[in-house]
Amino acid sequence: MDFNDYRRHDATALAAQVATGSIRPENLLELALARLASVQPQLRPVCRLMEAEARAQLARGIGNGPLAGVPGLIKDVAQDYAGVPTSCGSRAYARLPPPREHAHVVRRLLDAGLVVFGKTNAPELGLKGVSDPQAFGRSSNPWDVGRTPGGSSGGSAAAVAAGVVPMAAANDGGGSIRIPAACCGLVGLKPSRGRISAGPGAGEVWFGACSEGVISRSVRDTALALDVLGGPEPGDTVALATPDTPFVAQLRTPLRRLRIAWSADSPIGEPVHDEARLAVERTVALLRGLGHAVEPARPDLDGRALANSYLHIYFGQVPATLRQVVAAGGSEADFEPLTRLIATLGRATSAERLTLELLRWNDYARSLAALHSRYDVYLTPTLASPPIAHGTGDPPALQLAAFNALRASGVLGLLKRASLLDGIVQHMAADNLRHVPFTQLANLTGTPALSLPLHWTADGLPLGVQFNAAPGEDGLLLQLATELEAAQPWFDRIPP
Repeated sequence: MDFNDYRRHDATALAAQVATGSIRPENLLELALARLASVQPQLRPVCRLMEAEARAQLARGIGNGPLAGVPGLIKDVAQDYAGVPTSCGSRAYARLPPPREHAHVVRRLLDAGLVVFGKTNAPELGLKGVSDPQAFGRSSNPWDVGRTPGGSSGGSAAAVAAGVVPMAAANDGGGSIRIPAACCGLVGLKPSRGRISAGPGAGEVWFGACSEGVISRSVRDTALALDVLGGPEPGDTVALATPDTPFVAQLRTPLRRLRIAWSADSPIGEPVHDEARLAVERTVALLRGLGHAVEPARPDLDGRALANSYLHIYFGQVPATLRQVVAAGGSEADFEPLTRLIATLGRATSAERLTLELLRWNDYARSLAALHSRYDVYLTPTLASPPIAHGTGDPPALQLAAFNALRASGVLGLLKRASLLDGIVQHMAADNLRHVPFTQLANLTGTPALSLPLHWTADGLPLGVQFNAAPGEDGLLLQLATELEAAQPWFDRIPP
């Protein structure tokens, strides 16, 4: 098998080749390593190579699991590999000891036979919709190296789109699976809350907003990964039961005709690019051609309020994370300026205010449930624009310098406590989500959401569309995706 043959196979097909003896896992690993070496200088998809660990895994034996022998990558945020540092895209973690045990998602991938040979690049603490950590350098999009592959799982998406691996592990706290999938022409499912364990290092991540998963090129690979990763672990506080019928088998069940709502308007009132609207409109036409009932409708909720609630996740989590890192031997000075600014704003946010924002999640969940009582699926753009150029959306240097001067003087915290920064915080929320306003709803409501590569722009850039379903309806989304994949295939569309 040469690289061109390798790239023509998804993870499911590669595992089948290994199982029949048509290809040796060692050969697949060599192909993946060679491809990574060729694209790493331009794309930086990987921030930590784990070749020695992969070879040791092959020497021990890979078993006969559903991913046996397939080369794979895990994300360098929340996906601990025992004995290997987890950097979370930050220099501050360099002084911390490596984890002593695997995260459950990593253990399950290894038990399934995935040969893990590296960790993928991500922004510091996974806080952005782009992947530009100062510690490791920014990742680039294989479709246009001047643009972002998205974030925070941007390294995972860049690696898959570039043909390094057919599937890479990822996670999603505000769109971090779906945004990179949409930027890179891939499949990205954020599973339902409780579908995949976040343990053992955490009971839940980001108050439960974050879900583990993968980014892949085929729907069946995403379904297979959900079968491998899904199911409760001891200590999980929220856990969905494993379905009686595996997700891969559900793909073979004929899909009933669905009621589908759609909207292409930004929930925060910002402009939506014509290409993003066209992506949805063409998908609506495709769905109607397949016999589904599709009509315009959207949840009855305040999108700007939801964006503000989402930003308060940062205000609660970032200061706590910095405190934990410092207690473990790290230095707060090693974090990026924007992260330290968010930590300052978070420390000046009262427990009462944070609790009020968390309580609003229930309102958003009930508004979305009202929509799902009438419609099986809710369709939107995944992104409000094509993949953005590097540097787009970054805070202006002078503004960031001014904020950090106020932070260092202590004035910023005082202003926040006096509620004199509320307007600026709301402006931060709008700026932070301007290009990605559609994805956070699923995180706060715990619902499954899936980005599919059904549109390419006039300039040849991928631009995904998003499907959201009711809690627990991951299988329904995958069934719909299978139908759309057959009607409008994308697997053979690869970056130039």
